[in-house]
Amino acid sequence: MYENTNSHLLDPALLIIDMQNDFVRPGTPLQVTGVSSIIPKVRDLLSLFREKDLPVFHVLRVHRASGVDVEITRREIFAKTPFAVEGTAGAAVISELTPLNGEHIVKKTRMSAFFQTDLDIMLRTLGVDTLFIAGIQTPNCVRTTVFDAMAYNYRVFLVRDAVGAKTDAIHEANVLDMQNIGIGIVECAEVPRVLPR
Repeated sequence: MYENTNSHLLDPALLIIDMQNDFVRPGTPLQVTGVSSIIPKVRDLLSLFREKDLPVFHVLRVHRASGVDVEITRREIFAKTPFAVEGTAGAAVISELTPLNGEHIVKKTRMSAFFQTDLDIMLRTLGVDTLFIAGIQTPNCVRTTVFDAMAYNYRVFLVRDAVGAKTDAIHEANVLDMQNIGIGIVECAEVPRVLPR
């Protein structure tokens, strides 16, 4: 359980990572096993940030149909079964988390939400110093985003039960690694207490 003694210092934003049809819906190209169990938690977080009028960022992996912007390790997979192609239903945010007007969309072609995107500029423009992270999947896009956020000197909270991986073992091992470098680990139910009043 996280004990927060500096809530008045928080200027938070929520990052929801890769909650897209191609990674969530059954039978889609890169479905993350068990991701359906975190959808209600992510939805709860989203509702909380909306109620408090705090910034929300939907971080999406989006590729050109040609695959020219896909990383080298995934080109073969993409050639056989294209995924997250811009403009397709597969690249869209799942209906349970549909972005509202005023919420920010960050498109990326690599795992980290910070890699060659304007995320850091937008966060600093908004005065954000603290990030709450939800989405998929823990060892890849979530972890690289968390590490980069820490490198940019953001305070980071990983919402453990609003993040998922292919297996619980992979998820927990990566959560432990992030905790060991100083990332705050919280449950969804704890977030209201951690946020500023």
